[in-house]
Amino acid sequence: MDQSKITRINELARKAKAEGLTDAEKEEQALLRREYIDAMRGSLESTLSNTYIKSPDGSMKKLERKGKDE
Repeated sequence: MDQSKITRINELARKAKAEGLTDAEKEEQALLRREYIDAMRGSLESTLSNTYIKSPDGSMKKLERKGKDE
């Protein structure tokens, strides 16, 4: 996500507090927020997929994803 989109999210948030948003602006805000959340989630998942846990004996174990039911 580029900085211009983040700036636009902030502009819409300020406008929403000050005077409210039109329906088109609310839709734009929702789309931008979803894109931002997806980008952050992807970044976090990428970081965690390259994370290892070091045991006291020195062995390295790759961090595993838990199932949704756990």
